[in-house]
Amino acid sequence: MKLKAIILAAGEGKRMKSRLPKVLHKVCGQPILEHVVELAEASYVEECIVVVGHGAEEVKKSLPTHVKTVLQSEQLGTGHAMMMAYDNIDDNGLVLVLYGDGPLITEETLKSLMDYHTKGDYSATVLTTDLTNPQGYGRIIRDENLQLKKIVEEKDATTEEKAVKEINSGIYCFSSKALKKSLPLIKNENAQKEYYLTDALTLIKEDGLKVGLYKTLDYKEIMAVNDRLQLAEVEEIMRSRINSRHMKEGVTIINPKATYIDKKVKIGQDTIIYPGTMLKGKTVIGEDCIIGPNSVIEDCQIGNGVEIQNSNLVESSVDDFSTVGPFAYLRPNSSVGKHVKIGDFVELKNAKIGDHSKASHLAYIGDAEVGQHVNIGCGVVFVNYDGKNKFKTIVEDYAFIGSNSNLIAPVLVKKNGFIASGSTITKEVPEGALAVARSRQENKENWVTRKGMLKE
Repeated sequence: MKLKAIILAAGEGKRMKSRLPKVLHKVCGQPILEHVVELAEASYVEECIVVVGHGAEEVKKSLPTHVKTVLQSEQLGTGHAMMMAYDNIDDNGLVLVLYGDGPLITEETLKSLMDYHTKGDYSATVLTTDLTNPQGYGRIIRDENLQLKKIVEEKDATTEEKAVKEINSGIYCFSSKALKKSLPLIKNENAQKEYYLTDALTLIKEDGLKVGLYKTLDYKEIMAVNDRLQLAEVEEIMRSRINSRHMKEGVTIINPKATYIDKKVKIGQDTIIYPGTMLKGKTVIGEDCIIGPNSVIEDCQIGNGVEIQNSNLVESSVDDFSTVGPFAYLRPNSSVGKHVKIGDFVELKNAKIGDHSKASHLAYIGDAEVGQHVNIGCGVVFVNYDGKNKFKTIVEDYAFIGSNSNLIAPVLVKKNGFIASGSTITKEVPEGALAVARSRQENKENWVTRKGMLKE
């Protein structure tokens, strides 16, 4: 039996006060809608169909190519949105209805909902929960047998119905056949003149078919994002879940409330994460590392036993037992080998640093290939840009680059080459040679006295 997910993501999200479609705002590093699609695909779903509307083209570009979209050009309610997907609903099978602004629903709850639906032989099942303050949600009205009598939207509810705490999450599991039959019969005879998907449940019941109610005890799972405050609340909940998962798997997080880890990040056992650290994108960190405090690492590969302090790393790699920082900056396409030291205020860009090499402080290494056991002194600049083009510097094994030197690319420093401090190197340095490229010191005796500048 084929299972499809229809994700409703056409709303404008006016309360976000943003030019960006609501479902593309990010939670833990990913667009809200991306979380929902990934969740659906992890929950037995074989095909996802996203109903787009506001910012349709932008939303479509954000989705994987295998995800289908249908357009709801005019937003006339959830029932109308489902009508737009009508041709994509099979005659037989199951349809899971989700919302593009609700990323907190869990895989476990969705699987339990669908199992409950199937085992109970229901034609439709509603996911419900109890809220202390149910304002804004449709209320679940049960009959004397505690089965579904009706769902009443708040704007159409009586005072007595508004007092009901059990609410409709808006997440459903439908029999495809029952859903296809009911959708064309939905009318917009309500205060909002909208087509409510909840009316499909009434039509299914009137056909003598069963409608189930499955309640989740965790109300947070049904939270949606409608404004920036809710965006922050949802971010905090998901971040807490992510941090808890890593701690259960053997990672020490000193202060989870001050640590920000995106969903796709992987961290090895016995790694310690200090406060203020942000691990973003698809970063992978090995075992026995010390990360932070106040480090930002995005889309990087970090080996085992690495220490990174107060530094920024982007699209780079650091191999085993190396140290980075404090206050280092690894820009994209940088690669640091094993047992390397990248010290304070060192910047790398498109640079490869070999094993056991070190740049302890205050250096810029751009468009470079540095060998093993190389020492790069304080204040060294790899001058890679002439104002129009970038050029490469190659420094071979065991070379020594003296402090405050400039290497004007393209240039090659061969194995065991030494560069005297303060030199500006424009030509190849032969193997084992000492390169000195600076003016000879000359002392002008009594110059201060002659200039009348002597102070006693």
